[in-house]
Amino acid sequence: MEKDQEFVEMVVKAIVDTPDKVKTERKVDEMGVLIELTVDPSDMGKIIGKEGRTAKSIRTLLRVLGAKERARVNLKIIEPESGREVSSGAGNTEADATEEVSSIEEKSTGVI
Repeated sequence: MEKDQEFVEMVVKAIVDTPDKVKTERKVDEMGVLIELTVDPSDMGKIIGKEGRTAKSIRTLLRVLGAKERARVNLKIIEPESGREVSSGAGNTEADATEEVSSIEEKSTGVI
């Protein structure tokens, strides 16, 4: 296991509640190094953090580590298949959201 992959695993395992479910996969191509991170669905919020700050911080530190090795390193967080659908409200579907936006636009333009 390479330094960058070990670093991601070490940091993420310290953050999550179920460190045994943390998995990383390292891929190298012409664009650089890509580390794919998979965690338990219940730990996704901890990895992403408020407004994505935790994920951004991990990515920044990973880029610094990559710069020392003269490599471009990126982190991809894999969303779990059984994960919750992200929506703006409880039970809202895409159709509900589109209808709500249309309603707001009509009210703001005065067309009803």
